[in-house]
Amino acid sequence: MEAVQLPATWPVDQIIDDLDQHGFSMIDNAYAPSYVEQLIAECTSNLERFRDAAIQNGVVSNIRSDHILWLNEDLEISNQHVQTLQALGHELNRAFFLGIKDVEAHFACYNAGEFYALHRDNPQGKNGRMISAVYYLHDDWQDNWGGELHLQDKNDQWHIIQPKPNRIALFQSDLMHEVLKAKHQRLSITAWLRSDTRLL
Repeated sequence: MEAVQLPATWPVDQIIDDLDQHGFSMIDNAYAPSYVEQLIAECTSNLERFRDAAIQNGVVSNIRSDHILWLNEDLEISNQHVQTLQALGHELNRAFFLGIKDVEAHFACYNAGEFYALHRDNPQGKNGRMISAVYYLHDDWQDNWGGELHLQDKNDQWHIIQPKPNRIALFQSDLMHEVLKAKHQRLSITAWLRSDTRLL
């Protein structure tokens, strides 16, 4: 299989600098509109397969109320996004020696009223998640629809990141963050660039 190249529009040097200085970065207008349409179609056509999200070991918790569908190679459109993140992982390895080896990802759906309370994706280095990547998949979003990412950066400053369509929010997986309550259906792909091999 031919190696996937990063989109030419992705500001790799800026991403590396942002992660170094603040522990998070954003990529706006990440993909071409034609690919975004295909991604949204693949996500929405599989919504009946989504299940209640668990926090670990299959345990469903009241700290989150979203619904997810783990990605695999059968979901060909979204798998291209996973491969692109793998290419980004190679760049981050060169910059930070993170040892990223794999990417795990799932579709996520937050219906109105759903949220994910404060947490870390990799608390105290307990798993191989190094960088978290949230790609906002919906084709429209209004500022008053909620669903924002509330994130504490590596300098202990808090930020509100709007879930704008075709945006990717990248951040260190050990940073504290939450998804504020959505007032409208919010679709995304949540991924983790890992220093180990996913157990899916």
